Amino acid sequence: MTATLEPEKTVPDRGTWRRGRVIAVFSALTALLLLAHSLVPNWVGNAGSLLETFLPWTGLLVLPLLVAALLRRSALALVSLLLPALVWGGSFGGRLFDRTEAGGDLTIVSHNVNDENPDPAGTARALAASGAQVIALEELKKSEIPKYEDALAGRYPHHSVQGTVGVWSTFPLRDTRPVAIMPWTRALRTTVDTPKGPVAVFVAHLPSVRVRLDSGFTANGRDEAIGLLADAVAGEPSPRTVLVGDFNGTADDRALAPITARMQSAQDEAGDGFGFSWPAGLPMARIDQVFVTGVRPVASWTLPATGSDHLPVAASLAL
Repeated sequence: MTATLEPEKTVPDRGTWRRGRVIAVFSALTALLLLAHSLVPNWVGNAGSLLETFLPWTGLLVLPLLVAALLRRSALALVSLLLPALVWGGSFGGRLFDRTEAGGDLTIVSHNVNDENPDPAGTARALAASGAQVIALEELKKSEIPKYEDALAGRYPHHSVQGTVGVWSTFPLRDTRPVAIMPWTRALRTTVDTPKGPVAVFVAHLPSVRVRLDSGFTANGRDEAIGLLADAVAGEPSPRTVLVGDFNGTADDRALAPITARMQSAQDEAGDGFGFSWPAGLPMARIDQVFVTGVRPVASWTLPATGSDHLPVAASLAL
């Protein structure tokens, strides 16, 4: 009599749902960090602002957690990673797509040209080739200003330089004056008389920030200047206002709330991707901004690198 062997039954590995609990906890903490970043205090070395400067990059925390989950063969850990992934997608997923539209009545370019720029004239020509009607420059070195003026004179007959910032325009300018945000002039306000009516334009270069081991994120000077700049913009009577420049901070940074509470970021509304502008060699943050109120952004983008450590930023606006 021949014995019949029954096939072995596969026993589910229930341990796959028990392993990886530590990974699951870190996944939840990553999601919580993305959701509640505003609760990270600034009183310890401006830690909250530092986190928010590079906030989109926190999504990369998922990668080592994913590797750990695979090594642990943990279904629990893998499923838990959906939480930070979904939170990140809800916060930043829209920035992965091109939201630009055709049209626009006014194109403006803003560029921190770097006071150590080896080729000011070449930088100016590259910006003019963008076809923008208004070009705003920050970190102008006094001795180099004539080179920018000569390179832009043909296309941009109207211009004004106030301290280390300047504006060049194909349209007439008027009521141009410095804006006091620091002991020396690093901001201006002007009116651009476009064919569709006047637009108030502010150009600003906020104080630099540093990350130091002994003091953390040194941004207090920038934050004070933001408050003064926000007051100046709030007092602007023109219904159509554009604010551009190097803010040494991103639109996600709570320090810029006095601005972002009353103005739109052109990049957030109509940008192509994240629009990171600094450092030019490997952009990791958008610290160069175009903010607007009373006009509609239809496109926002970065231009190719020049001799600066920043990329130029541009926006097309419907008036």
